[in-house]
Amino acid sequence: QVQLVESGGGLVQAGGSLRLSCAASGRAFSSYAMGWFRQAPGKEREFVAAISRSGGSTYYADSVKGRFTISRDNAKNTVSLQMNSLKPEDTAVYYCAADGSLYGFTTMVRGRPGEIDYWGQGTQVTVSS
Repeated sequence: QVQLVESGGGLVQAGGSLRLSCAASGRAFSSYAMGWFRQAPGKEREFVAAISRSGGSTYYADSVKGRFTISRDNAKNTVSLQMNSLKPEDTAVYYCAADGSLYGFTTMVRGRPGEIDYWGQGTQVTVSS
């Protein structure tokens, strides 16, 4: 079991930056692939970024590639999402996700929310034009 708590959301103007953080507690954090998903009103939850258990591999949705950076600190049990050059279409609730299966990183990259083991409660990001 792992519990995930996101923080860092808020209101920002287009072109601005935000940094989301996710604190994990419970079973060994380094045994989980981690990711970020987002869900805008009236839309399905979509994959944003993923990072492998060691942090050696990352993967991004095309819509955020070059603007967002995912990172993790296994000593502090945290995963972060640095979001730069934000656009109004980035407005959504952002969710931290964890998967402890053998192929957890692949599961995260595949981007199917129903296959992910654990979720945080979400944090709102609003980008004004």
